[in-house]
Amino acid sequence: MNIVTEMSETPDRSAAEAALATLRAWAETATPAEIAALDPAMARMIAPADYPELSRAYPEDFTAGDNYRASLPDLQNGPSSLIRGAQQLIQHVGISNFRLPIRYRSREGGDMRLETSVTGSVSLDAEKKGINMSRIMRSFYRHAEATFSFEVIEAALDDYKTDLESLDARIQMRFSFPMKIASLRSGLTGYQYYDIALELVEQDGERKKIVHLDYVYSSTCPCSLELSEHARETRGQLATPHSQRSVARISVETQDEGDCLWFEDLIEICRRAVPTETQVMVKREDEQAFAELNAANPIFVEDAARLFCEQLLADGRVGDFRIVASHQESLHSHDAISVLTQGETFAAQSIDPKLFNTLFHVG
Repeated sequence: MNIVTEMSETPDRSAAEAALATLRAWAETATPAEIAALDPAMARMIAPADYPELSRAYPEDFTAGDNYRASLPDLQNGPSSLIRGAQQLIQHVGISNFRLPIRYRSREGGDMRLETSVTGSVSLDAEKKGINMSRIMRSFYRHAEATFSFEVIEAALDDYKTDLESLDARIQMRFSFPMKIASLRSGLTGYQYYDIALELVEQDGERKKIVHLDYVYSSTCPCSLELSEHARETRGQLATPHSQRSVARISVETQDEGDCLWFEDLIEICRRAVPTETQVMVKREDEQAFAELNAANPIFVEDAARLFCEQLLADGRVGDFRIVASHQESLHSHDAISVLTQGETFAAQSIDPKLFNTLFHVG
């Protein structure tokens, strides 16, 4: 049975004040979540009676002086008692994809300014709460006007390692590098753009300099080529072999000794291994030449990995390396893939589940 008690009269001011006092007494021990669960609109009503009125106008003339800045709270540099979760070392913590224009030097000696996406991270000791991530950007910006090389990246890494009092650190810079390429027969030229990333990794006091390159090529299936020729020879049946746009991600650790490994050098290493690079400027004679070039270089994905490997092993400027190839089949609804590593730098039992999804070139 529900019993409803009707109030005989409207509450007066004293009753309202008493009710508000009761709410405030309860709020002193309640959590913000409990207050919000009661009624979000009650939060302002049950604030302490002496809670100040706050300005809603932006103070355009306010200046943050040294003393004011020193008074600002800094939770990321708080004591270990503030750590949430397991008090464990974090191998990488930082920022990803902050962008700025960076100057790079070409092999011919000229400079070019390219939009660059930067990822910077450091290790975080188990007893540290966190890092001030903006320090990574500020450290990097101190070197942003220099023409970039691994030496400049090392200077930026040294700066933010010092700023953040960290042992291990990493910088990765991604950009699209233009290179003028001649057509096969017509004499036309056009710019091919190569996705490149520079990576500097320091771990346990050892530094490694790594270059990543996505090389895009056409792969004609050798089996399909032979089956097409068999149909022509035995039955007079016109047939065409299947071929497809393919991508190889070549990652190499560069050696400090010897000559510089330029971006253009690594691209040419790939082109020597697999010459069927996709074309930029094409007339009819170039299209015919490309068909002939593919027929002269039919290639399974296993062949691609080994051909790239052969060329990389032959270059003394290349240390450890990894080759990840994906042939995005026109015959099948799935891709053919291969992974080949040399040395300990890239050896791994597990791979990123989305790795092969990223080996997709959009023209």
